[in-house]
Amino acid sequence: MKTLTAKIRESYTQVPLLGWLIGALLAVILEQFIGDMLADILGLPKIPVLFGFVLILKKPLLIPGAVAYVFLTYVLPIGVIARLSGSLVNKISAKLFNLSIVITVLAHLAVLYAILHLWSDISAYRVLTLKLTLIAIMLTLSLNVINGYMGEFSCSHPGFMALGAYAASTVTVILFVNDKLFGPAILPAALGPFMFPIALIVGGCTAALGALAIAIPSFRTRGDYLAIISLAFMFIVKSMIENLEVVGGPRGLSSQPDLANLPTVFIWTVGCIWIVNNFVSSTMGKALNAVRDDEMAANCMTVNTRQTKILAFLFAAFWAGVAGGLFAHVLRYVNPGTFGLQKLAEVLAMVYFGGLNSVYGSIVGAVSLSLLGEALRPLEILKWIFIPLLLILVMIFRPTGLIAFKEFNIRNLVKPKQTE
Repeated sequence: MKTLTAKIRESYTQVPLLGWLIGALLAVILEQFIGDMLADILGLPKIPVLFGFVLILKKPLLIPGAVAYVFLTYVLPIGVIARLSGSLVNKISAKLFNLSIVITVLAHLAVLYAILHLWSDISAYRVLTLKLTLIAIMLTLSLNVINGYMGEFSCSHPGFMALGAYAASTVTVILFVNDKLFGPAILPAALGPFMFPIALIVGGCTAALGALAIAIPSFRTRGDYLAIISLAFMFIVKSMIENLEVVGGPRGLSSQPDLANLPTVFIWTVGCIWIVNNFVSSTMGKALNAVRDDEMAANCMTVNTRQTKILAFLFAAFWAGVAGGLFAHVLRYVNPGTFGLQKLAEVLAMVYFGGLNSVYGSIVGAVSLSLLGEALRPLEILKWIFIPLLLILVMIFRPTGLIAFKEFNIRNLVKPKQTE
């Protein structure tokens, strides 16, 4: 006979993704209405800014209240609603899936965005954390194209991000802001939201052009040598920006218009996931894997390894530049010191923690380490002891990361569950 735990686990395996999303949506709606009252009843000074970790670390006496809040607000409603609505949602998912995969995906994305919007609406801190987490997903995905799928070890991503951030910021500040560095605005600010995608594309293309400085040497170098060249590129970009007074030099560039709202960042992140997944699943993605496994054999099997490397670096740098442009407009300030070794360590940690050669892994690594970093912020310097220790444990027990070499199949993700 099946144990109670096995029966519960089996019952929840029949809940499709849409059921979990609907449960999460109702949970965040519940928090909107009773969050303040529940926090007051449990003795908490306010609604937890994330999921109670910050409160627990600041005041350990609040551990019972914070745990109870998370359980009553998120865990219990999501579990109950997902289970009770499983059969109905399965039927809805089946109808959507049979109708069109595009409509099915859009329905899931609409519910996901509603969850994120309502959850982040509680405080400005949540909005900022969510935006930076979405940008981290873009950075991790783009770096995984080079370090995971192509098998190189590149340290140049902060440089690509800096080029994109400054190029996009320069475009928007010149066009839409009365600035002391660039003078009066050329266009009315009302056009900013419509022109912002162009500014981000300019930032991405600028980063891609800079990537040629790494892609061309990659023809003759691999491993440690390429890592040194790419690291030198990052320092060159950082030093160049620090000495360009036209963009503020070491003081940084500010006055970016407020164009990177949550819907904009969400749409660009979804687009990045979709395009990167298609890229690595295409013939070009297979060529990247061939170069990673054995470059000489790939060349003998008619794979144009030089073209493959150039396209991979340009593609990855473009998305890093777009992420940099969004990053600059989220903070509305950008400084060359931001794009140094610490940023490199963060992005590399996300890639190798989540898993190489995996879109799933990049998303998991970016989200988990971004939220963990924010949750451990009260520990200050101790945070940078705990996170590296966690990474060391992952590298010992899961050398390729948590979710490595796993294909991201959107059809399998959104299709209804088979019920007996």
